[in-house]
Order: sequence, then structure tokens, then C-alpha cells
Amino acid sequence: MKDVASAAGVALKTVSRVVNGEPGVHPGTAERVREAIELLGYSRNESASVLRSGRTATVGLVIEDVADPFYAVLSRAVEDVTTGYGCMLLSGSSSEDPVRERELVGAFCARRVGGLIVVPAGADHSYLRPELEAGTPAVFVDRPPGPGLDVDTVLTDNAGGAGLAVRHLLGHGHTRIAFLGDEPSIFTAARRLHGFRAALGHLFDERLVAMRTPTPAGVRADVDRMLALDAPPTALFTGNGRLTVTALRALAGRLPALVGFDDFELADLLVPGVTVVAQDPAQMGRVAAELLFRRMHGDTGPSEHPLLPVRLIPRGSGELPA
Repeated sequence: MKDVASAAGVALKTVSRVVNGEPGVHPGTAERVREAIELLGYSRNESASVLRSGRTATVGLVIEDVADPFYAVLSRAVEDVTTGYGCMLLSGSSSEDPVRERELVGAFCARRVGGLIVVPAGADHSYLRPELEAGTPAVFVDRPPGPGLDVDTVLTDNAGGAGLAVRHLLGHGHTRIAFLGDEPSIFTAARRLHGFRAALGHLFDERLVAMRTPTPAGVRADVDRMLALDAPPTALFTGNGRLTVTALRALAGRLPALVGFDDFELADLLVPGVTVVAQDPAQMGRVAAELLFRRMHGDTGPSEHPLLPVRLIPRGSGELPA
């Protein structure tokens, strides 16, 4: 950097400002510095930067499962924003294991990431307090952190989306509506059940609810049990994309109406097309990443909790009459 300053005829601080994209340098001077950088083949020493700041130009992302299409889209959006800020993204899957989540966060923090974006698997995040107090910002996404941790959190309107699905089915004459959800301990699954129950009111029937990890055998057993009732369901609301696809395989046309939470590839090509309540994982990733970089750049304002909207996409399966 000293050689660049000498070649451009400027102070060392001026070179630093140009290299780091800081304001306050005359355009002509900045151009002279860039020409000297190109002439001398100068490249920024990231190791020295880390030694000075204690942080690397990286962001750590913990998601549930990189193979899940929802989290794949979210991850790509976070990566796009991170790249736009000249940083790199480190990511890992927790597989809904709180221990694995903590291990990933610990590994990222050991590498002195500039910030963290976390889809939490556990309910206790007190282990993060030392990192937060040391200046590493964190944003939680899709699910909130455990009690007592007040950090930026980006969520989808899960309960509102479930209510949207139920009202749509009610509007087509269905009063016996079943719900297949994920494990009730998962925040999103619990909120969708809450919205489902609230929208049904007195029509809610506990026998038409099944919540567990989605497997073909489990979904098939739940559907068979519900269809064997004296008053079987005439419509089904599935709580996430994996459940929707699994249910479609298990149903084999036995239910006249279906609405799924989360859109999925080829949903519009089935006959009938699958009506869904769609959230936007790309928007969720972008909002979370932009929030994180604001914190990384010095924003110390109160924590923010944006609630992202959903929309219903009618394609045929949710419009069939009872």
C-alpha cells in the first residue's frame, strides 16, 4: 500500500479510503490511485484486515436443510446480498438438531465471521450471548430465537397464511377440513396450526389434525385414519411443501380439495394444479441479509421484527367443491 501511495503521490490514508470504498476522496485522485494499484498489481491483504478488525469478510448462515427447496432459495438470496457487499458466505445445515446448530454457530464464530443468520433448530440460544456482546450481530430467520434473546428476526405470516387457506376452502363449501402439519415443536408448524384452528372456529375437529415429521407411511396412515371417520374430511390443508408432495402421493385422488402451504416446482403442471399459500423465501433471505449488513456497518437501533406477507395462488385443487 505504501508503494501505491508513493506512485500515486497521495497519503497512505487516501489509498486506504479508495481500497475500502470510503467517501471523501476526489474522483480524480481516486482514479490516480486505481491506476497505481493496477500498475503495481496491488491486492488487499485480508489477513492484515482481520488482524486489525478481529472480523473476516464472511457471514455464517445456519439453515435446516440445504436440500430443502425453500432453504435453497433462501440461501441463494442471502449469498447474492453477501456477494454484493464484497463478502463470502459460509453455510451449514442443522437437520433440526439443536446440538448441530450450536456446533455450526461455534465453528463460524471461531472463524471470526462478521455476522450470523440463523434458522434456529433449538429453543435455547443463551450460548450466543457472549458473541453478541463481543460485537457479532445475528439475525434469526423463519423462526424466532429462544426466550430472552432480543435480536432482529424475519418471519412469514404463518398463522395468517393458514387462515387464508381455510377461508378459501370454506368459500368452496368445505366444512370438514383436515390439517397435516410438521412436528408441533417447530415454530412454523405451530403457528400454522394456530391459524388453521382460529379460521375454522367451531368447525375445528381435533380428529382431523395430524402433526409429525412427514414420511410417506405416516402421511398415508393419517389420511387413511381420517377418511375412515363417520364424517370424513372433504378437503386437506398441508402445512409445508414436503407434506404437500407426500400427501399427493398418498392420496391418489381420494380427496376432492387440497391447499398446500409453500409453493413447489411443477405444482402448476399437475391435474388439477395445486393451490398453494406461497411465501417468498428469496425475499426472506434478502431482508435478513440486508438487516445483518446494516448491523455490521454500525446500526445499533432497536431490534426489528418484519413479518412478511403470503399470497394464495389458486390453481384448481383448492377450488373443487365439497
